[in-house]
Amino acid sequence: MPDSDNSKPRPLPRSAFTRTARLAALPVGFAGRTTWGIGKRMVGVPANAVMSEVQQRTADQIFKVLGELKGGAMKFGQAMSIFEAILPEEIAGPYRESLTKLQDSAPPMPPGVVHRVMTEEFGTDWRSNFITFGDVAAASASIGQVHRATWHDGTEVAVKIQYPGAAKAMLSDLRQIARVARLFGVIVPGLDVKPLVEELQDRVAEELDYSLESGAQQLFALEFDGDPEIVVPEVITHTERALVSTWLESEYSLAEIITNGTQEERDRYGEMYVRFLFAGAARTGMLHADPHPGNFRILPDGRLGVVDYGAVARLPGGLPPIMGQLLRYAVDGDFESVVDGLSQEGFLRRGVNLDADTIGRYLGPFVEPARVDRFSFNREWMREQMQRVSAPGADGLGTAVKINLPREYLLIHRVWIGGIGVLSQLGATAPFRQILMDSLPGFGVE
Repeated sequence: MPDSDNSKPRPLPRSAFTRTARLAALPVGFAGRTTWGIGKRMVGVPANAVMSEVQQRTADQIFKVLGELKGGAMKFGQAMSIFEAILPEEIAGPYRESLTKLQDSAPPMPPGVVHRVMTEEFGTDWRSNFITFGDVAAASASIGQVHRATWHDGTEVAVKIQYPGAAKAMLSDLRQIARVARLFGVIVPGLDVKPLVEELQDRVAEELDYSLESGAQQLFALEFDGDPEIVVPEVITHTERALVSTWLESEYSLAEIITNGTQEERDRYGEMYVRFLFAGAARTGMLHADPHPGNFRILPDGRLGVVDYGAVARLPGGLPPIMGQLLRYAVDGDFESVVDGLSQEGFLRRGVNLDADTIGRYLGPFVEPARVDRFSFNREWMREQMQRVSAPGADGLGTAVKINLPREYLLIHRVWIGGIGVLSQLGATAPFRQILMDSLPGFGVE
């Protein structure tokens, strides 16, 4: 396999300028909608009704733009889509289908571009590595797309190749999104997406290097080899911008279960999904940190296939035991110990004081799933929690602004909240408490 020079800067594609223009237009549209809303209020329309219409119009424009983009905008759209469960139903309803599509698809590269990338990565005789190679993408995502092929030894494989100019496009998109992040507060008051954007920016280099992804994926494949519930595709070969893995025979993902699954399927795959997220950290020392449903494939034999290891949190000792200990304190109602632990771990800003009763009212409903043998997640419950903590007052935003998120917990928090969001989208009933007992260090200590 020839060496390729990926150090030379690639020109920003013409499509990237179109993306930038679309993203830059979002604040202008918001200003127009706000002016329209003020006008409506002046003629006597109730404030709540006006806000709902502004939210709907803002959501419509944001999701339409994100749904048409690749690069950082597509990555951000996928990350946001797992929080769909927290949106008010009158806003979430019309956009649920487009949000779900964000989790599974993006516009494909034409065959000519695919061939050029394959030549750059594997040389002019790249076709000799394959018996067959499908020119039409079988799946596409934020920074690359997947083609089905047959390796030279007869193995069915998935060839993941990166979009040309993906690095520059992603960085450009994320810079633009950072500038319009405040608009998401219109849709979900109290939701601060700035840390999410900053985290995505910090992870760009890792996710763009398929050599790093191949190492993480192969470790997961080895650790889950022979698992009765989880399948991870094995790595065949890779370059920095291409990754060849064994093919997972799957017609649909967890996103389809969210849309059309039976309750039995929702419960079964919801439990498998969350068990994998916890077990991965303990078995590999890494946390799969991209929990959106499109990465979880339903296999014909009923197992769950897991793909996309570009975003992982490296946790050599597994999940921090303090997480389980603090959750155990909360479940037991010992919020004095919770406050002490939050302070010691840096979750409370310097000089901030929170009493046990306040933190208990703030966190108590969140730990409800860990208090019972089986808990039924649903959108209404998730939405209720997010609206509760984003409301003015000491039990909502008054407490939220005093809580800090240490940088080392950013990806863990993303997976934790994202996982609960997916369970709520599924409407799954799961033995969440037992899963925590089995897999969360520190929680099972009675």
